[in-house]
Amino acid sequence: MHKTQDTQIEHFPDRSLRRLLQDAEYVRGLVRIIAPDIEAFLDFSQITYEKRSFISKALQERESDVLLSVPFQEDTDALFIYILIEHQSTVDKTMGFRLLSYMVQIWESQRREWETEKLPENERRLQPILPILFYTGDRPWTTPVSLTAIMDVPEILERFVPSFDTLFLGVKETEAAALTQSGHPLGWLLRVLQKEHADETEISEALADAVSHLASIDEDFAPQVAEALRYFVQLIFHRRSLEERDALVDIITQHIQNPKELETMAQTTAEFLIEQGEAKGKAEGKQDAILKLLQFKFQDVPEVLSREISNIHNLTRLDTLLEQAMTAQSLEEIDTHLS
Repeated sequence: MHKTQDTQIEHFPDRSLRRLLQDAEYVRGLVRIIAPDIEAFLDFSQITYEKRSFISKALQERESDVLLSVPFQEDTDALFIYILIEHQSTVDKTMGFRLLSYMVQIWESQRREWETEKLPENERRLQPILPILFYTGDRPWTTPVSLTAIMDVPEILERFVPSFDTLFLGVKETEAAALTQSGHPLGWLLRVLQKEHADETEISEALADAVSHLASIDEDFAPQVAEALRYFVQLIFHRRSLEERDALVDIITQHIQNPKELETMAQTTAEFLIEQGEAKGKAEGKQDAILKLLQFKFQDVPEVLSREISNIHNLTRLDTLLEQAMTAQSLEEIDTHLS
């Protein structure tokens, strides 16, 4: 049995996807996968993010949310897109009720703004909400996202139960071709996420396919490609065993030609190792980060240099050396800084 890593950054699943969805192009990619007929009507260039959450503290361990406003066609009123990221594998039969409660809170906050801003009656309009359930758990989602899922309703009374559609993406249960057919970077990223708990061969193949595709994608998607590579590195460190880590990272680096993308990966590696190193001690964590970063960039780090870095315990000096390692073009530059 593989030895798993000792420390994981808390809340990786929701933090990582929330970070991706702060990019309007990734929101477009999500809508394109689950509702391509709606995508064409939305002006993602005018997207506005709302910095608030409607999830109670009791539920924040299992889910996260993103709320944004986007115009429906040009020069028209906006609608809200509410994305609920559910990352645990427990299928919640109350999801329909919870989603409705979040939507009501959104409308209630909008109604309070009317009062605060003293809008005239003819301008007091609620924005429609496009609810999206983004489910990354392993267990298939078999329960309808509706209020009737938790009710025994006679047919004659069904018309009195509030109903609404929810866009749903169950990442693990969606066919790989359905995720990647549009060619959007998000689809290829999710293709790798599907294999986060698969055996090494399966995730290696998915990762190689994804990175190969991303390497040939249009330059207009360069920021999204960089974020995808960052995500892959985080996924490897958080979800795969210590024994697999180097080989999986190598799959990514083999396809990278752009120095900026390599630098992004190196920085992501360093950030992870620093945070992971907090459990062992700040100095040791930063030493590990510097050495791993140098290995990442230059492959072979001489034992003498490695020993010299391991003997540095001054945190300020280690911080400076880490910054220098980020930009160094050769190991000779690091030798110079240590002299």
